[in-house]
Amino acid sequence: MTVIEIREPGGPEVLVPAERPRPTPGAREVLIKVEAAGVNRPDVMQRRGLYPPPPGASDIPGLEIAGTVEEAGESIHHLRAGDRVCALVSGGGYAEYCVAPEPQCLPIPKGLDSTKAAAIPETFFTVWTNVFERGRLAAGESLLVHGGSSGIGTTAVQLGRAFGARVCATAGSADKCAAVERLGAERAINYRERDFVADMREATGGRGVDVILDMIGGDYLPRNLETLAVDGRLVQIALMGGAKAQINLAHVMQRRLTVTGSTLRPRSIAEKGAIAAGLRSRVWPLLDAGSVAPIVYRTFPLRDASAAHRVMESSEHIGKLVLVVD
Repeated sequence: MTVIEIREPGGPEVLVPAERPRPTPGAREVLIKVEAAGVNRPDVMQRRGLYPPPPGASDIPGLEIAGTVEEAGESIHHLRAGDRVCALVSGGGYAEYCVAPEPQCLPIPKGLDSTKAAAIPETFFTVWTNVFERGRLAAGESLLVHGGSSGIGTTAVQLGRAFGARVCATAGSADKCAAVERLGAERAINYRERDFVADMREATGGRGVDVILDMIGGDYLPRNLETLAVDGRLVQIALMGGAKAQINLAHVMQRRLTVTGSTLRPRSIAEKGAIAAGLRSRVWPLLDAGSVAPIVYRTFPLRDASAAHRVMESSEHIGKLVLVVD
């Protein structure tokens, strides 16, 4: 089968097509004939040598796929050859075939093709477990999403709105802000021109925000804490602006703030399966009905993964980038 290998740590040019044997599924895994694979920031970090795959995971990049079950392991009871699925994987997605644990597979939602389905798992798993499980966002509360035009951001804006929250977001251009507002954000803040702390204080009448989803870190941390309401929750999912910052702990104590966060890739199959179960019962009906949908900005042939990474690093995109297998 054709795969995309990381020849060595470096720029997009180190992503090169190669030939490898088709993988064999374990007893509790399925082999999926990949039709499309999502592209995500962790793939870029892995390519740069900054995010090695967890023990036992494939060294091939790619954390989400969609396609058709080719073969089911001997202990699989709920999936069979020919089933159309999308799946969260720990690696191996940039390939013509990929194995996935059964609990991490979900049916392709009604009305979606494999290209759009491949844009679902990484972002929807991430948003569900962080915003709704760790952040405990409830109907009637407010949510601020940093990076609102990203794959994670467009998902969080839609799901927050669908579950009855007031949603605001930051983005880096007027076009991106407009796109985020079309998805349901009541206010989008161009962080290059405006101070989100002041804007959110105005938007909430001085009360502050209940939940913030942040992928920046660094000097955003003290500003996020200043933006939170009493009993507010900050959920950290990435560190694009750095891993260290100074804060005034008195603010955390006086306003009973919660700072939490998580990573998804190293979590166990059982933990990811529990997230998948929550998605299937609470979010899949929204996807089936078309109430929320993955936003695909552009597709690329699998062999042009390097071009997809260049677009990812340019940050020009709104939503997701997807590799398509011919």
